[in-house]
Amino acid sequence: MDSVTSEQRQTLHSTADNGLKIVVVGGFGVGKTTLVRSVSEIRPLNTEETMTQAGEGVDDTAGVAAKSATTVAFDFGRISLDTHNVLYLFGAPGQERFWFLWDRLFSGTLGAVVLVDTRRLADSWYAIDRLEHHGTPFVVACNDFGGPAHTPAQIREALDLADEVPLVFCDARSRESSKQVLISLVEHLRTVVAPAVRPVPQPIPEPAP
Repeated sequence: MDSVTSEQRQTLHSTADNGLKIVVVGGFGVGKTTLVRSVSEIRPLNTEETMTQAGEGVDDTAGVAAKSATTVAFDFGRISLDTHNVLYLFGAPGQERFWFLWDRLFSGTLGAVVLVDTRRLADSWYAIDRLEHHGTPFVVACNDFGGPAHTPAQIREALDLADEVPLVFCDARSRESSKQVLISLVEHLRTVVAPAVRPVPQPIPEPAP
């Protein structure tokens, strides 16, 4: 997932034949737009709009009072894995009033990243619940906001994470850090999805007498 040149991007448009859809989801203001923007090899599409007084009393800005813009539909970015496989990244909106879009974004999704602000862990419960409802494999990535330090065990307990769900730490502003989150997800998908779609060996028929 290293950066590619304009010439390479043009070549990939005609040769990449596997598009893998990944959703980045989580609470309001956890850094979903930032992660997609930092790691995308193309200029990301975003639907950020300025927050106005119309949203007061509707959007819960506790812990993110300084936030001035918000995603109202989704973010979109792309990362090339190789000449045949690309990841399409969709960043979901975080406000509760836009959660109705999540189920549609999850359609056709191979896996997901649940981005977490450890200062506001409860904001991640709904995302995890919906992914588990859809049976979508996911990893949990704790974005660094400089809040209180929590051990992985404490975070797992607070989010009621199953042992097999990977938990990683990241800085969504860093391309390298965000890339490692996606690598963790791809590796997780190899262990969860690949065995499920592997053909079951069939018995060799006995030769006819």
